This record gives sequence, structure tokens and C-alpha cells, in this order.
Amino acid sequence: MERSQINSPISAIMELANLVSVPMCLNAVIKLKVLDTIWQDGSNNPLSAAEILSAVAVGPHADAENLQRILRLLTSYGVFNEHTGKYGSERRYSLTEVGKALATDENGLSYAPYILQHHQDAIMLAWPLVHEAVLDPSSEPFVKVHGELPYSYYGKYPEMNLLMQKAMSGVSVPFMKAFLDGYDGFQGVETLVDVGGTQGIV
Repeated sequence: MERSQINSPISAIMELANLVSVPMCLNAVIKLKVLDTIWQDGSNNPLSAAEILSAVAVGPHADAENLQRILRLLTSYGVFNEHTGKYGSERRYSLTEVGKALATDENGLSYAPYILQHHQDAIMLAWPLVHEAVLDPSSEPFVKVHGELPYSYYGKYPEMNLLMQKAMSGVSVPFMKAFLDGYDGFQGVETLVDVGGTQGIV
């Protein structure tokens, strides 16, 4: 059922209750390298779930049917295009504009790390305590779980810190490119300093 066809409170509640499946499925296709496999440096040729699994070499026990269920869910949210008919009964998938933004570009950047960063275990553990931010606003949920603020926590785990940096680069670089394409206020500027910009990417 397409999301636009939801026409009753019960249907809406069912969708709301299961919305967690969307970011979790996004995480899955990123970790399985599905988006880059379809994109292939811009080819974006429609592939079946079985063809994708064959290309990413995930092992003999990988289940194409389970992957297809994930792909169909994300198709309903505009991440993939689903192709049928021309290729027979087997469904194939290509990337929409949303999906392309999650594939790695020529500079090694994408919005995929942003998705992964927001759904790390350390962050997900804090979400069940959101209601406590209302009951006791003196401490945020993340601190209640981990005993410290997020950036302090990230500093102790290099892999989390690296993912955060990739996430910020994947978001900020395309934004700044688009910004500079339409802004000429820096003409004549020889030196521009980004104070407090972490890696100075912006």
C-alpha cells in the first residue's frame, strides 16, 4: 500500500508504530553497500536483489528475498525506483534522486554516514528516555544513559568520532558547493578562515 493511500486513523497509527523500520532499512542498505552497487559511478543500472547480493559478495547464506523486502519498503519512501515488466517477473531497482544522495560521489562523499551516525547504538539507547526529558529537563537522555555529553563520549571512541566527521563532511561539502555556486560575495577574497570548523572542510 502506498503511503498516500492511508485513509484511516488505524492505518496511520500502524504506520507510525512501524516508522522505525525506515531508518533501520536505510542503515541496512548502506552497510550492505547496495546503493553504491547500483550506482556504479553513475550507471544506475536496475539490479535485482540477487544481482546486488552477488555483486557485494556477502557470502553463501545471504537472502535475496529479505533484501527485496527492504528494497520495496524503501521504494515506497522514494529511495529506489522499482522496475518490472521489461525485465520479466523479477523486480529490479535503481536509485532515485534521494538514493543518489546516499551513494558515494567522485569525492568519496555521500549522505550515508549521516544516516549511520544518527543510528549508532550509543544514540539509539537514549531514545527510549525521551519522555524523561519532559519529567526532568536538567539532564538530557544521552547523558542519563552514558553519563556524559555526546561529543565527550565520541572523543573516547575513534570509530564514532570518524563517522561523525564523515557525516559532517558529507553534509557540509555539497551544501557549500551549492551555496558558492549562487553566491559571489567572496570575490576578491584571498584568505578565508573557518574558525572552529573541525577539519576546515567548509
